[in-house]
Amino acid sequence: MNNILFSILLIIIGLVVGFFVSYFLNYIKENNASKKAEKIINQAKKDIEKLKRDAALEQKEESHKAKMELDKEIREKKEEIKESEDRLLQRESNIDKREEMFQKRELALDERDNKLSKKQEEIQIEKSKVDEIRKEQLELLEKISGFSKEKARDLVMSKVKENMTKEISEYIRERENEAKLEADKKAREMIVISMQKYAADIASDQTVTVVDLPNDEMKGRIIGREGRNIRTIEAITGVDLIIDDTPEAVVLSSFDPLRREIARVTLDTLIKDGRIHPTRIEELYDKVCKDVHQQIIQYGQDVTFELGLTKFAPELIEIIGKLHFRTSYGQNALQHSKEVAELSGILAGELGENVTLAKRAGLLHDIGKAIDHEIEGSHVDIGVDIAKKYHENEVVINAIASHHGDTPATSVISTIVAIADALSASRPGARNDSLENYIKRLSQLEEVGNEIAGVEKTYAVQAGRELRVIVKPEEVDDLDAHRIAREVKEKIEANLKYPGTIKITVIRETRAQEEAK
Repeated sequence: MNNILFSILLIIIGLVVGFFVSYFLNYIKENNASKKAEKIINQAKKDIEKLKRDAALEQKEESHKAKMELDKEIREKKEEIKESEDRLLQRESNIDKREEMFQKRELALDERDNKLSKKQEEIQIEKSKVDEIRKEQLELLEKISGFSKEKARDLVMSKVKENMTKEISEYIRERENEAKLEADKKAREMIVISMQKYAADIASDQTVTVVDLPNDEMKGRIIGREGRNIRTIEAITGVDLIIDDTPEAVVLSSFDPLRREIARVTLDTLIKDGRIHPTRIEELYDKVCKDVHQQIIQYGQDVTFELGLTKFAPELIEIIGKLHFRTSYGQNALQHSKEVAELSGILAGELGENVTLAKRAGLLHDIGKAIDHEIEGSHVDIGVDIAKKYHENEVVINAIASHHGDTPATSVISTIVAIADALSASRPGARNDSLENYIKRLSQLEEVGNEIAGVEKTYAVQAGRELRVIVKPEEVDDLDAHRIAREVKEKIEANLKYPGTIKITVIRETRAQEEAK
């Protein structure tokens, strides 16, 4: 029991002692914290005062520096103002000197004007004296010569007029000759440039087509029983089939390239198909006609695309494509029209004309040939009607109408198209011509010259491109030689048809010959 009480007492004493100890410790800690806080506050006050002193010093330094800079700027401004004042004073002094100089010059000019006025009066007086002396001399000359002034003037003017007329005539003739030579030179240069810039293959179409056969037995199948197959082919295509001894070949003959092409494709298809009888022939013929029609349109589109031309009616494109199956002396009409368009564009470019319009006129100049076998009339008239129908430019219509000289050309482009047409038709290898027609044309050329009085002999040379006329020197003088050349030119233009140009050369030669023995 006592132990328990003693333990409780010890616990109570321990609690009391612990309380006082903790209180004492807390008091010590609070006292130390207050001292530290006071120390920190004192240190902060010292730092603040130090910062205030530093800031005051910096402010004083900045204000001093700003004052120094301001003083410097003020000094610089004062110096600038002083310099400006010096310049103004110098300028005022210069102006004063210049004004003084102008015053002196003005006085000098006034003095010079006075002198000139006096001099002019003196000259006027002298001029009147000279006029009086000249009048007296003229009267004296009229008395001595017996001619009045008007009569002498008329005589002198008549002499001058006579001399000047001869000189003017000679000058005009020289200038005309120079102009002709220059024009010929320029024309040759442009034509040569055009022909050099455009080159086409030399090729001509034939009036027959050869179809290869796989074997000779196919000839019998093409002929058919009692000739039914060959008669059907010839009847629906309008083409003659020539089956001769030529091995493994059949010849299609027709002057219409379109029919010949349809017949060729039809026959090739029949040979590949193997079924050859009248009904099959008719079916394939209809199919081939449709395919060829599409091909014609493609030909027209290809040409217009290559030439860079647009805005053609679909019907006109088809007519252009038909030119592929037309020929003129063996020359493909579509290829010829394309050449003329290219050459027309080049010539138009050289002359500064509308290149696109020239190409269009060149392409359409022979458009009438595409359907001239379907409609009555010349290809020129048909072409003009087609151009009007599809509302082509007036220049294009005139180019079509005038490219063979049937209608006068109303524009430079029409003349260009005619020249390009002649170039394309007359280039070597462009067209076929029989020997008989060639000899006939040369004979007609020589006959034109031989019919003229004073001509001894006429020779057509350079394949009919030049005609040399030899005259009798005792009957024809130099002036008559020029007359004969012009007369031959006019007769050839009026009576003959020929591609390109013909040069006429009249030769008058006198020979003095002796024989030494």
